[in-house]
Amino acid sequence: MTVAVAPIRPQSSPVVAPAAEFCEASKTYFSAILRRPMVQAVREVTLRLENGEVFGLVGPNRAGKSTLVKMLLSLCRPTGGEIRRLGKPLSDRSTLSDIGYVHENHAFPRYLSAAALLEYYAALTLMPQERVRERVPKLLELVGLADRSHEPISRFSKGMIQRLGIAQALLNEPRLLVLDEPTEGLDLSGRRLLRDVVREVRQRGGTVLLVTHILTEIEHLCDRVGVLVNGRLVHVGPLAELTGGSSDSRCSLEKSLKELYAQTNP
Repeated sequence: MTVAVAPIRPQSSPVVAPAAEFCEASKTYFSAILRRPMVQAVREVTLRLENGEVFGLVGPNRAGKSTLVKMLLSLCRPTGGEIRRLGKPLSDRSTLSDIGYVHENHAFPRYLSAAALLEYYAALTLMPQERVRERVPKLLELVGLADRSHEPISRFSKGMIQRLGIAQALLNEPRLLVLDEPTEGLDLSGRRLLRDVVREVRQRGGTVLLVTHILTEIEHLCDRVGVLVNGRLVHVGPLAELTGGSSDSRCSLEKSLKELYAQTNP
């Protein structure tokens, strides 16, 4: 007697959600008294940030870049569309523990030391004490502040505070690292450090969102680039689409961005 055996189906790999998804996301700021629309900062942006990529977001001043970042981090609410963070809606605040954030102006308590500040932020993420004792010295060594770890932040220069901000953002080994003008105040060695950090995050499968005006950072780090003008996303694609494979990639990138910035979107 022949017994029919059903073929074994290969198990499908689990679907991994993108690091971030914007679906027609919009943000309008209203006047406080009359609730009339004053500024439409972001206009129906649709975008996916894939796992393991460095995505550069560029645009002229007042293009809406920081507002887009603030919505992603739940620092302000979108007034239209939908945003998902690590596969979950913004209402799920648990995803924030997997995100690191570096911006250009840190407001750290200046009476704390560098080590105490990192310990404080580690406590906010409920990091186990043994992990804190291991991680904090390593991060301070990484950013070049090991010899100043017990000095109050009030004695730090802007570049040192920015280095400390990088260490703070890496405390939880984030799956999504958001960098909003992160090189402000950094010297050449600090910029090299930041590049190494970005590459390390990408190498372990994390995602980096880099918001910057510095074209060399875009050239050296980004896999894809999005261009935001007047709140609208006017271009998304690989870096090569903006450089055109030119031997003088910096010049080609600058020319392409200038043309895109000239677009008006009422």
